Amino acid sequence: MAIKGFTRNFEPLKVLGEEQCWRIHRATLDVLENVGLRIEHERARKLFEQHGCKVDKKDNRVRFPPALVEESLRRCPSSFRLRARDPKNDLTIGGNSVFFGPAPGKQIVDLETWEPREPTEKDVYDGLKILDYLPNVHFLAAYTPFFGFDPVPPVMRIPEICAAKIRGSSKWFFEGYGHDCEIFVIQMAQAVNMEVMMSVLASSPLTYYHEAMECAFRTAEAGMTARVLPGGTYGSSAPATIAGSTVTANAEIMGGIVLLQLLRPGMRIEVKDFTFAQNMRTGSPAFANVQTALHGMAFNQMWRWYDFPVAMTTAYPNSKVSDSQLAYEKSLIALSAALSGVNLQLMQGAIMGELTYHSAQAIIDDEMVGAIGRLLQGFEVNDETLALDLIEQVGPIPGEYLSKKHTRTWWRDQSYFGEVADMTTYPEWLKGDKKTVLDHAQEKMRQILATHEVTPLTETQEKDIQRILAEATKFYRGKGLI
Repeated sequence: MAIKGFTRNFEPLKVLGEEQCWRIHRATLDVLENVGLRIEHERARKLFEQHGCKVDKKDNRVRFPPALVEESLRRCPSSFRLRARDPKNDLTIGGNSVFFGPAPGKQIVDLETWEPREPTEKDVYDGLKILDYLPNVHFLAAYTPFFGFDPVPPVMRIPEICAAKIRGSSKWFFEGYGHDCEIFVIQMAQAVNMEVMMSVLASSPLTYYHEAMECAFRTAEAGMTARVLPGGTYGSSAPATIAGSTVTANAEIMGGIVLLQLLRPGMRIEVKDFTFAQNMRTGSPAFANVQTALHGMAFNQMWRWYDFPVAMTTAYPNSKVSDSQLAYEKSLIALSAALSGVNLQLMQGAIMGELTYHSAQAIIDDEMVGAIGRLLQGFEVNDETLALDLIEQVGPIPGEYLSKKHTRTWWRDQSYFGEVADMTTYPEWLKGDKKTVLDHAQEKMRQILATHEVTPLTETQEKDIQRILAEATKFYRGKGLI
């Protein structure tokens, strides 16, 4: 058993020609060979040097021979299965499979005032219950649904959120790192017999700091999977052009891939484009705009060209409220990702960048994802769907199709209908309570919280999670971080 997700039943949309793909590839290899990456991790530098990389010990710069890079890319599997706590939630990523998950936020917002506040433990577990219920949330992301909750110390927030995800949902997830927390994240995943995908994040431009490299070593040694991603903004920590920032993003990712393949040949790796345009008027990231979408589409095409499972830039909006701007911004990123070949995409729940999140927005977004999934399904062209016999039978006016068996058989298959979008007629809406999609989503949220049951941990599993959290607390207290 496994989560089916969506299948893209037509060729992905391409924004690059074959020669353009080759030019980007050659430029990436040129950067890695002649510019190199700054690697702030002695063990990693030694490993690179042992395999033919040039290491400059003055500035910790590592330059990669093209043959090593290309061999490392070839070693990576093009698709693989990811084991969830509950086998029915396993995922197989790669090819034309498309899965969606939540886009988390640091704080929760009040849906009337739109003022943010720190989430509580109840906010976290309620949010996870809703994500566990939603049919188009196929996996959970790092820091989901929030980056932590009061009064958990900052250094314990990733371990506590990881534990919450394990308790609050049986879906597969990936996780972040920091202050050695991957030690405890990996242990918790092992305690419930699941695989966690750990992030290995480059620091743009062209740098890997010690924590990212240490996480890569621990992930490989534990036999887990990894996602490698850049973190640039075009015009500040990456070139302002889409082509140039694609080159630096790819170079950063390939450096991480080389390390992981040296550590464990054939290791399962997913790549993600986690870059954004810079708003030059304000200095902040411009999360969901056309440049970001085009960059993600180019990224998807390049990494499908390399035959990798791929994730595109998160569908974070710039809007501060659940409004029309949020809808078109998230739709732009999510739809361009789905059409251009993404395998994993973050979408549900985020309201403003990585800063705010709400479960009601996740419910609305889940319907948007359902519509995208129906679009990816496409449609059949055969004798039954062409309906020539029916067309001949009905003929011109006064003929009609409403009463025909063919219509009763096919109308649901050809459409998509959500539960919280307002689909009443205008006169009905005017005579009623004039509810918005946000009103309906809040009603659905209350219903889910009252009725949905999450698959619980066994008693042994819960004891293991508590023990690991206690060990993490002791570890950080010993370091003076608590």
